[in-house]
Amino acid sequence: MTSESVLTVTDMSKSFGVVRALKGVDFELRDGEVHGLIGENGSGKSTLTSIIAGQQNADGGRMTYQGAPWAPASVNAALEAGVGMVVQESGTVPGVSVAENMFLGDAGRFRGPWGLVDRRAMNRQARTSLAAIGIDGVDPAAVTGSLDFQTRKLVELARVMRHDPKVIVVDETTTALSQAGRETLYRLMDAQKRRGAVVFISHDLEEIMAVCDRLTVLRDGELIRTFDKHHFDADAIRGAMIGRTLEGQYYREDTTATARPPVVLRAEHLRVQDKVRDVSLSVHSGEIVGIGGLSHSGMHELGKALFGAIRLDGGHVTANGVRITNEQRAVRAAMGYVSKDRDTESLSLTASIRDNIASAGLHLIGRGRGGLITRGAERRYVREPMEQLAVKATGSSQVVGTD
Repeated sequence: MTSESVLTVTDMSKSFGVVRALKGVDFELRDGEVHGLIGENGSGKSTLTSIIAGQQNADGGRMTYQGAPWAPASVNAALEAGVGMVVQESGTVPGVSVAENMFLGDAGRFRGPWGLVDRRAMNRQARTSLAAIGIDGVDPAAVTGSLDFQTRKLVELARVMRHDPKVIVVDETTTALSQAGRETLYRLMDAQKRRGAVVFISHDLEEIMAVCDRLTVLRDGELIRTFDKHHFDADAIRGAMIGRTLEGQYYREDTTATARPPVVLRAEHLRVQDKVRDVSLSVHSGEIVGIGGLSHSGMHELGKALFGAIRLDGGHVTANGVRITNEQRAVRAAMGYVSKDRDTESLSLTASIRDNIASAGLHLIGRGRGGLITRGAERRYVREPMEQLAVKATGSSQVVGTD
């Protein structure tokens, strides 16, 4: 028996300058389902869901929610009507408390007879809302910016869930969560199915096939195919994502070399606070070395330590013959670092794409008279990685933080 549609999207289009992010997309969310959205970066997943959740407006098309026309004027308007979203990036205000984040735009409910906000009452309600979704040990009075990224995402989730939404959109949230955090999210999504529906965005194909009832593939702003649960097939889904059938193994096969390549990165007896304790490792040329663990296991601190982005309490790192003591030396040793928290650690959101790319390679860009970088040399330096990675933008001068 087919469930009724709780939300529909018809012929939706959206452009950012010359970039067409959505091209006539049709989408249906049914009552009682977890519906997965999957696709490569730039496929339109986040654009589609941000329009559904009131973050931005479509250029064309129409939507319905519970049988009525749907065009939310804002995120708060959507949430009040029962459509909430946990965003891919940080969705909290770092300089205020957990409780204030949970009641953004709604603090008036706690005003007393003198017009002052009753902080104690707000904290009590925030603690209750956190406990309702199984989150304990978070102080509602704590400054949100002092919390780790995982805890901030759980605060976002609690903020959405306290509104008892009919529809929730979860955009790439599990990448920031430990296994325990993921289990909390999966449990909430399963409960949400019984009172509404979930749109779940993930790049993890195994995860999305496990938790979703249906799955829609987007590619280059177009809806390619929707799969029902009993038709889930990893190879078919990957083929829909990239536009061709994959021959053989998707990932490279390991080969046994007769002579081991040279070591290009070596860490010896690293210690960082109480997070990293006497860790040593070597990376050989041509290798991909994975470092895994739970969110608080120290793997993120180890990554920063290898790049010189965090102070060592012991040990040392060498890359390509260069002793790594800070980020500048790491860059000059031909190292790169991509943080899990890209908005605050990897990007300058108010600067252009060109300035963001060039800032990491100023020593590599050709210079003119007087040692000054010329615009032409900078443009040439930036053009190659943008083309290689198929960056979708109006141009290199586009500000990173704009849609």
